[in-house]
Amino acid sequence: MSIKLVASDLDGTIISENNYIPESNFEAIDMMNNKNINFAICTGKSYPVSKNLCEKCNATYGIFNNGSQIYNLKTGEKIFNTNLLFNDVKKCFEIAKKYHLHVHAYSDNQLVTERLMYLDLRNFKLQHDSGFEFVVVPNVLEYIEKNNLDIHQFIISSSSSLNDVKNEILKNIQVSVSQISKVGEYKDKILNKEYEYLSISPFNTNKSNAINFLSNYLSINKNDIMTIGDNLNDLDMIKNSGIGIAVANAYSELKNVAKYTTKNTASEGGFAEAVYKFIAK
Repeated sequence: MSIKLVASDLDGTIISENNYIPESNFEAIDMMNNKNINFAICTGKSYPVSKNLCEKCNATYGIFNNGSQIYNLKTGEKIFNTNLLFNDVKKCFEIAKKYHLHVHAYSDNQLVTERLMYLDLRNFKLQHDSGFEFVVVPNVLEYIEKNNLDIHQFIISSSSSLNDVKNEILKNIQVSVSQISKVGEYKDKILNKEYEYLSISPFNTNKSNAINFLSNYLSINKNDIMTIGDNLNDLDMIKNSGIGIAVANAYSELKNVAKYTTKNTASEGGFAEAVYKFIAK
């Protein structure tokens, strides 16, 4: 087996919870680039929010919004794009409002919210001159419709369980839904807050399928792909790649399906450990 593509999550994998990137991670990335191994960032964040970090990490490709967009980061070319149907956004919005829940949505260059509270507040705190616009409006759906926005990802957040909301959404419309629980040891340390959120994307959209698209685009066998992650939206890509790796701070569900779990956490260079474990210097 010869690794030809490494796809890695950002937050909690390359970047620690306190927004720190160990120097060893940069060294591992430089080593991969010197060996002409394709390196892709694979994140739930949008492209504008992640652009500066992707440049800092010298990535060649970027998978954003959990797979709804793929960019060639060297040329800026968008090589894959899919959006939520407006009627699906509308239904998700209506279900969320029925339960009095917080929502926000991602377009190409805007995050639209009615109040910065959970994941949207986290993104706001972490932005660094990204050119990404955070728009606070009275009604998210009305703003999306009025401005005819293409929505790549719709988020519903709450301080309590979202199981019933997820089930109702999947019962009514055909979309992809990832449920992330930021509680207990996985508490959001940037906000010092516990919450859950549903990440809603176009049907059949996830990181694993995006990596499949990229591997076909690059003519790379899936057995020659290594994926690294920590969160539940990384589960399928960890399970379905040639070498799936969970960092030490990953959710237990990932560790259960990973080929290897690092001894080091994200802040200790778990990403670099994974790279050097399977790619010789």
